[in-house]
Amino acid sequence: QVQLVESGGGLVQAGGSLRLSCAVSARTFSTYAMAWFRQAPGKEREFVAGISTSGISTYYTASVKGRFTISRANANNTMYLQMNSLKPEDTAVYYCAGDKQWVGYSRTYYRANEYGYWGQGTQVTVSS
Repeated sequence: QVQLVESGGGLVQAGGSLRLSCAVSARTFSTYAMAWFRQAPGKEREFVAGISTSGISTYYTASVKGRFTISRANANNTMYLQMNSLKPEDTAVYYCAGDKQWVGYSRTYYRANEYGYWGQGTQVTVSS
C-alpha cells in the first residue's frame, strides 16, 4: 500500500516562506509522477505544481509561477514544495498526490483524477 505523508505546513505572514515535504512509501518512487494540489475553504481543489519521474519536467499553475518551486529526491522517496513570497490567497490545505507516470502525462498532469494516491493534507495559513 502506497502512503503519502505531508509535513511543513503552518502559519506565516505575507511575504514569508514555507517548505512542504511529502514522504512516499512506494518502493518504486522514481516511477511516480508527483504533484501538489490545494483546496481553500469553499473552493474546489486546484492543481498547484507537478513534477515528472526524473524531475526534469516541472509544471506550475500561473498564480504561483516564480514564487513556488517543486522538487524531488528519489533517493529519499520525498517530494518538496518551496513556497516563497506567500500571499493570503495561498491559504489552503495542501495535498501531495502521486501515481505511476502514465502515457500522455505531459498533457494531463494537472488533472486530480489521474493521481491514485493522496496524502492527508497540511494546512498553510498566510496572514496579511
